[in-house]
Amino acid sequence: MIKNVLAKRITSISPSLTLAISAKAKSMKAAGENVISFGVGEPDFNTPDYIIAAAEEALQKGFTKYTPSSGMPDLKHAIVAKFERDNGLSYEPSQIIVSNGAKHSIYNACFALVDEGDEVVIPAPYWLTYPEIVKVCGGIPVPVKASKKTGFKITPQQLEAAITPKTKLFIFNSPCNPTGAVYTEDEVRALAAVCEKAGIYVLADEIYEKLVYGDVKPFSMAACSKYMKEHTITVNGVSKTYSMTGWRIGYLAAPKEIAKAIDSFQSHATSNPNSIAQYAAVRALNSPEAQVDEMVARFARRRLSMIERISEFKGAYCIIPDGAFYAMLYVKDFYGKKFDHRVITDSTSFADALLDAAKVAVIPGAAFGADECVRLSYSLSMEDMLEGLNRIDAFLMSLQ
Repeated sequence: MIKNVLAKRITSISPSLTLAISAKAKSMKAAGENVISFGVGEPDFNTPDYIIAAAEEALQKGFTKYTPSSGMPDLKHAIVAKFERDNGLSYEPSQIIVSNGAKHSIYNACFALVDEGDEVVIPAPYWLTYPEIVKVCGGIPVPVKASKKTGFKITPQQLEAAITPKTKLFIFNSPCNPTGAVYTEDEVRALAAVCEKAGIYVLADEIYEKLVYGDVKPFSMAACSKYMKEHTITVNGVSKTYSMTGWRIGYLAAPKEIAKAIDSFQSHATSNPNSIAQYAAVRALNSPEAQVDEMVARFARRRLSMIERISEFKGAYCIIPDGAFYAMLYVKDFYGKKFDHRVITDSTSFADALLDAAKVAVIPGAAFGADECVRLSYSLSMEDMLEGLNRIDAFLMSLQ
């Protein structure tokens, strides 16, 4: 008799804390209620026309067959050129692996590097999928709590203290989801020095690279030194920059041995990414970014408006984000208060009460390792965003 139907690796994954809120919000919308959602993790703009035209061109040309498992040559060359142009990094096409979205690239990298019992250091707040991928690969996530005082950025001293003989990998996300934190070049170099001293690998998630504001400039971990280039897997994609979330094209650049191993694995796991989406991604990467710049400018305006409105809240505040399109709203001072005889005890109960009372959906910070906060996205219209913030303010003031 089979005692356990499910494998241990699948049962190690924690249920998503966002599912209940998201499902409830959708149900309320379907019932005709005016729900405003701050939970969406994607740009609210359509994919630029010239990229859509490229996909149509691919279909007309019959570009609907298998490509090499690691990606079509033209796309890999475009990615190589992107790394050289934007990051000052030189790679060969064989070091580039195109996958079904950046999330898939992150899974591939962890699958290739993380063995049973290996520790993986992850700054918190973190994107909720990082620790789950580590666990399913047999690794042990080691969260390192970033302070609000440092703008949700960990220090070299914190990183060094978290590293043990079992540490294999450091997952580094800048610009960061969920905080919007962007590490400066000096801060990246300081963390890289710790990694180099410890002899560990880095998975650098740079998917929000283009979404930065003001004078802030992101810097690639792999550009810090020869050692770091040889020990860093850099992940990026077209989802956020070109508003192509549904096209599912991500990519990574890695040392040759690691890239070869990932290609071998992907060839058995999924074969190649979608051929039509790959064709369109070539056009995206090789075209002027005028529409990208306009999208970033609109996000920048919303960001400033969100920060200004939140500054008027009493008892809740946010750390100003420098990148991505998220802000973490600190609401812990409201825990212990009541809504309709229900005591708010954490970010999940806060989000649930907010949805019931104000018809506003936010993501509980517990999902990101920051239970004192909720995450707000400003990837919604200015009108809806300001109305939603007004509702949040009124809700906070109503709590007893």
